[in-house]
Amino acid sequence: MIPIAPQAVRSNFDWAKPVLFFLCLIPFLLLVFDTLQGRLGVNPVETLTHRTGDWTLRFLLITLAVTPLRVLLRYQRLQKYRRMLGLFAFFYACLHLTVYLWIDQSFWWGEIAADILKRPYITVGFAAFLILLPLALTSTRAMMRRLGRRWGVLHQGIYIAALLGCLHFLWLTRADYREPLLYLGIFLLLMLVRSLLNFFQRRAGQLAAKASK
Repeated sequence: MIPIAPQAVRSNFDWAKPVLFFLCLIPFLLLVFDTLQGRLGVNPVETLTHRTGDWTLRFLLITLAVTPLRVLLRYQRLQKYRRMLGLFAFFYACLHLTVYLWIDQSFWWGEIAADILKRPYITVGFAAFLILLPLALTSTRAMMRRLGRRWGVLHQGIYIAALLGCLHFLWLTRADYREPLLYLGIFLLLMLVRSLLNFFQRRAGQLAAKASK
């Protein structure tokens, strides 16, 4: 066996991952701190609901931005962090749902079911969570190998979940629509950039295939 020098091990360690992990945890840590300090305002439940929902949507959009940025910046290593960002989006979605089910509704399942059926913004929000659930459960490399091409098709659901998340925020807003419209605009811009990148990549592939004939 050839001994591995400690320096070589250290050089292969990706320090960006633990740093990114800590940065992604900061909103949760601040939320815990504000809760313990009683700094959630006059309506703590509403504050918890909004802050966890905001960060769910933000992480979804950040996750969607990874691939366009990777292509535009030609920095392939960005793709390594997409799964972590997506899992943090699911983490904050779980917190958001927990606040609603436990603190807001006290697990009154009849009221919860009525809310889901009668209030469109809750309907689309719950649908977004159900879409994210199998994505989180199949995020491992083992599941990626097991599902093969179906894994990619399944994980296209993140685009639907992000759109539903934007609609969830937009439809629950009653006065100032600037923030939800900003998120929706960012989502549409990301989809436009992705579509253009796919078009140019296909076009380049077609031209390369013709040139090789």
